[in-house]
Amino acid sequence: MLWLVPAAVAAGPRQYSVPLTPRPTVVRGFDAPEHRWQAGHRGVDLAATTGAPVLAAGAGLVRFAGEVADRPVVSIQHPDGVITTYEPVTPTVSPGDHVGRGDPIGTVLAGHPECPVAVCLHWGARLGAGRTARYLDPLGLIGAVRVRLKPVQPDS
Repeated sequence: MLWLVPAAVAAGPRQYSVPLTPRPTVVRGFDAPEHRWQAGHRGVDLAATTGAPVLAAGAGLVRFAGEVADRPVVSIQHPDGVITTYEPVTPTVSPGDHVGRGDPIGTVLAGHPECPVAVCLHWGARLGAGRTARYLDPLGLIGAVRVRLKPVQPDS
């Protein structure tokens, strides 16, 4: 299965940026499952420090700021249809707030499961919600994804 960044996002003039400064190290990459119900890693984990400011990756409307499965999460709906998510984050924004790219939306908390370093920010991106959501590699939003094509066997 090939996961692509929508053309509207890819063509945009620097609509998105990394949600931490300085530019963090990716300590766990995006790993989309073949089928949406299978296990995978639907985002990237960025090395962080507790209390570091989390920045909106792009302009948009805060869709959610609260707890999901006992984890504090912020999600932002962007004009191109992409929803970005950030966790674990103590939010400083509320649902309905408008944010610009680079605006602070909260601070990093320790405690992200499966983080291979002391503290991580999990950054996710998707198009749509619920059963129709298509997860995207958020690094594609900032042009940091290499596309590798694999040969396929023709149908016999």
